[in-house]
Amino acid sequence: MNRGTSDLIDAIRHESVEGRLAPSLERRRLRAYILLLLTDGALFTLSFALAGLLWLGHWGETRAMLASQAMLPLFFTLALYNGTYGVQALDNWLFGARKAVIALVISAVLINFAAFYAKTNDDFSRGVVTLGLLFSAIALVSLRRVVAMVIAKRWGGRVSNRLVIDDGGSSFPDDGAIRIAAADYGLDASSHDPFMLDRLGKLLRNQDQVVVSCPRERRGDWAFLLKSAGVYGEIVSEPAHELGAVGVHRYDELDRTTLVVSTGPLALRARILKRLFDLAVAGGALVALSPLLIVIAVLIKLEDGGSVLFVQRRLGRGNQFFEMFKFRSMREEKLDHAGDRSTARDDDRITRIGAFIRRTSIDELPQILNVIKGDMSIVGPRPHALGSRANNKYFWEVDRTYWQRHCLKPGLTGLAQVRGHRGATEVEKDLTDRLQSDLEYIAHWSLRRDIGIVLRTVRVLTHDNAY
Repeated sequence: MNRGTSDLIDAIRHESVEGRLAPSLERRRLRAYILLLLTDGALFTLSFALAGLLWLGHWGETRAMLASQAMLPLFFTLALYNGTYGVQALDNWLFGARKAVIALVISAVLINFAAFYAKTNDDFSRGVVTLGLLFSAIALVSLRRVVAMVIAKRWGGRVSNRLVIDDGGSSFPDDGAIRIAAADYGLDASSHDPFMLDRLGKLLRNQDQVVVSCPRERRGDWAFLLKSAGVYGEIVSEPAHELGAVGVHRYDELDRTTLVVSTGPLALRARILKRLFDLAVAGGALVALSPLLIVIAVLIKLEDGGSVLFVQRRLGRGNQFFEMFKFRSMREEKLDHAGDRSTARDDDRITRIGAFIRRTSIDELPQILNVIKGDMSIVGPRPHALGSRANNKYFWEVDRTYWQRHCLKPGLTGLAQVRGHRGATEVEKDLTDRLQSDLEYIAHWSLRRDIGIVLRTVRVLTHDNAY
């Protein structure tokens, strides 16, 4: 097959992938959780106000409102942890109603228990509390039935995205899932082609669950790819220790069993915390550093009249490509968009202002815009160019686990950088040292650690390997 034919096939596959991208249901679910939580709080308060009116003859009677205000925070705490506001609760209104009532009953028991030992039972009216709990239970259950009807009408009854990839394995007859054939998109689980991985990453985007059906000999490769993509992935097979399965999922209605081989590194709450941290730091940095950014942009423009920004394709989350921004530090005619040549000390391509901004890491500051866009995070594995090599080998040829570092968004800074693993990768150890740090960061992520890495980054902005 000649190059032109290959490019045409890739273009057709790319267009086909774009047509199969799933909309994000996670954001829709998050909005539903927030709306459900706020409505629950309003119904809870109204129920006790109504109970006060019927039992004591006063709307919003003091003791009735005191009981609701004491119980509501406890109810929300229990409900948030028992799955009242979760995917299964949206998918099955009876499950959601049961969890909400359980949280309501337990919060009432705990409040009564605390009031008994604090000898404050007299502050509450038993009749009001009983009626308030009854009205609240009816309201909570009714709300979930209404929500189920809205979801059926507005969302088509679907609250999550499920993708089934058929790669020649046994059938998986799931009518509620999007189904694709691996061959139609040129998906080869054993390949390390970045363009194939980009196609796969786009297909997996916004998928809440991915099920792969493939022959036994390809299960290990697919398990590795799903882990690298940072998605919740399952493989249709019998339990196999070598796959590193983290659980078993039974589909009784389909008469099938799958192995759960990946779950993604961060849960929803952790991703929300990390994103809020990113926006807070990036937004503050953009405002605080805007004078410096303007001065550097002017100096770059004055030196040779070329473009201010250097835009390069890098590997991001899920092994997908994204365009990364940097201040241009090389001569316009010698820019290396593919990253085939690593920057060396006394590199003849570097401009005068470029040498300064690289030495002080100022050239990386435009990536604040990538963080705000959502392509990058403040802290994470640093993104690499496609042509990056160590000892004349592509990074993924040095260590196959290289792809797994992309299950999180790439970062402006990272654990490897604050440990001094930066600069050119002249030997394989230069890569494996930073890869080890990246995988350690992913395995042990915490917001406290992100804050610590940001603070430590300030001390290594200038470094002997920064050139």
